[in-house]
Amino acid sequence: MKCVVCKKGEPKAGKATLTLEKDGATLVFKGVPASVCANCGEEYVDGEITARLLKSAEEAARSGIQVEVRQYVPA
Repeated sequence: MKCVVCKKGEPKAGKATLTLEKDGATLVFKGVPASVCANCGEEYVDGEITARLLKSAEEAARSGIQVEVRQYVPA
């Protein structure tokens, strides 16, 4: 698969740091498994992982968290 952004690089397994904002809550997830383009650094996260992160963001917003940094923990 070629990178959809730069059209040159080949994404390879790596880690990403993602920032999600939901209803006033900002969550930063470190060490998220992702495919990372070797050329431009674009990060691609699996749909299942994305769903888990979005659920965590919703829960954080409901609990009143404003800013939090978390290390990604696999299911």
